[in-house]
Amino acid sequence: MRKRSKFLTWSAIAGLALLAVLATRCSPKQPQGDRPSASDLADAAKKTYVAPGDLDEYYMFSSGGHSGQVFVYGIPSMRHISTIPVFTPYPGTGYGFDDDTKKMLGGLTWGDAHHPALSETKGEYDGRWLFINEMNGRVARIDLRDFKTKEIFGPAPNVSGNHGSSFVTENSEYTMMASRFSIPIPKGTYAPIDKYASEYKGVLVGVKIDPKTGGMSMGFEILAPPFDFDLGDAGKGPSADWMFWTSYNTERATGQLEVTASQKDRDYIAAVNWKVAEDAAAKGLGDMIGGVRVIDPKKVPGLIYLIPCGKSPHGVDVSPDGKWIIGSGKLQGVTTAFAFDKIQAAIAAKDFAGEEDGIPVLKYESVKVAEVPVGLGPLHTQFGPDGFAYTSLFVDSAIAKWKLGTWEVVDTIPMSYSIGHLAAAEGDSASPDGKYLVGLNKLSNGRHLSVGPSQPESSQLVDITGDKMKLLYDAFTEPEPHYAQIIKADKLHPIEVYPKEENHHPLAIWDIKDAGVTRNGNKVTVKMVAVRSSFSPSSFEVREGDIVTVAITNIEQATDMLHGFGLLDYNLNLVIDPGETKTVTFTAKKGVFPYYCTNFCSALHQEMQGYLLVKPR
Repeated sequence: MRKRSKFLTWSAIAGLALLAVLATRCSPKQPQGDRPSASDLADAAKKTYVAPGDLDEYYMFSSGGHSGQVFVYGIPSMRHISTIPVFTPYPGTGYGFDDDTKKMLGGLTWGDAHHPALSETKGEYDGRWLFINEMNGRVARIDLRDFKTKEIFGPAPNVSGNHGSSFVTENSEYTMMASRFSIPIPKGTYAPIDKYASEYKGVLVGVKIDPKTGGMSMGFEILAPPFDFDLGDAGKGPSADWMFWTSYNTERATGQLEVTASQKDRDYIAAVNWKVAEDAAAKGLGDMIGGVRVIDPKKVPGLIYLIPCGKSPHGVDVSPDGKWIIGSGKLQGVTTAFAFDKIQAAIAAKDFAGEEDGIPVLKYESVKVAEVPVGLGPLHTQFGPDGFAYTSLFVDSAIAKWKLGTWEVVDTIPMSYSIGHLAAAEGDSASPDGKYLVGLNKLSNGRHLSVGPSQPESSQLVDITGDKMKLLYDAFTEPEPHYAQIIKADKLHPIEVYPKEENHHPLAIWDIKDAGVTRNGNKVTVKMVAVRSSFSPSSFEVREGDIVTVAITNIEQATDMLHGFGLLDYNLNLVIDPGETKTVTFTAKKGVFPYYCTNFCSALHQEMQGYLLVKPR
């Protein structure tokens, strides 16, 4: 019987894998007979058309995957408005070339960014900050006042593969992290792979957010079994003190995980009471590991519980009212709804099915409310304003619409192709807007002009205002979008210039007469002004081997009057916004080197140039 059971498990896995491959390779382009009617096309065009001079209703912030960036789109036009560099140098804005952003990036010049999370107040997006994780154990904060990355926290000690991040709690108390890869901790510790089940550990992290500045600091770390932690979501309302993560490979397996980590019928959702963790950290509980205090759940009762969920889960999502916890197993055809009040009752009654490393496992039947037959390969769920939920189906390449409470599937719409995440307007907040939903597809399936083997990703805009979902628009994005959040445009109030009175940079100057060069030994400081259409000074001289810091202030106070500073042969390019000061430091090498404005600024843009002259020693 045991061999037959293993055979059936392998067969099920192979079947699902085959379905996915066939879907990917064999799905035809949209047949002519299935094309929308002329009236449907006209309706779609009308709903997505934003006339010249008009503005989109929503911003969408989409992760850039291994590009390390965040892409900003307007909804419903699906126009790409801007790129926010976060974990990767970006010459277009000079990011990663000036002293401050280079220091912020540290020794890493790439990051696999997955899950943007808008700051919240009472469960509503408040338009202050956007947080985003990346796999090298870091999380960044973007200030939505100027759409710039202001802080990168980490790499966090003990975390390997910060995939389960950067989910924000109801009032932005914390942004969360969870390790995808379990390792012996602290980092640098060796243990053979055959000790994986006992000597490798996962880590869950709460990164504290300063409520006024948004600044991040270590809040707490929690020791976890060697599972692979995946997506998460913070509670709301009655569940606001809790954080939920999915996990897979609860088999604690190694090798070919597509087989070895798919043996059990169910994996887990980890439910963490972050208030308990916060209190334990404040009391100094836990052991110092890797330079930080790590809390062991065995020693802190009430900290964490495990909820059985469908095999190989990806998404866990909390309903807008905080009453339902929705979990989806990739290798099942159902999405499971758990009731938060049942979870609390099971905890109180100690209605446990066992434990994992001292962490209680709740009984599935005691906390489950419904198994919703959404379709094959459910991943991630978003919410609408009328109690509707929307679940992405990777294998079926579709989105299912279903009703919270009745658990009835009321509609499905195909995607093209292989949808991963999806994002609804304000869909992670306590009061979703509805209106629009975007399917973030992993493949584009030839619905665009060919650009060779490396194809763009596909994002599809869906109208969810009616009983039936309607596809409105195909858009194609840079690689690789994982997740996105959509916020009302009127919640954001970005500035257009940096006001002069707010520039407190110690090297800032505002008058050409203050420009010049000062020397302290072999360290040279150049205070420079950039203004249409010249640099002051227009040339400066140093000696070979000098450590040169150029501080450039753009004294413009007019919208979009950016200036660049490209120094040839030094691999340096800055872009300085109106009212901003940036510095760049380099070692001078012998010769004469032009610098010029790289960002078009005026009719005399070409004349905006100068020379660095470096005397030989």
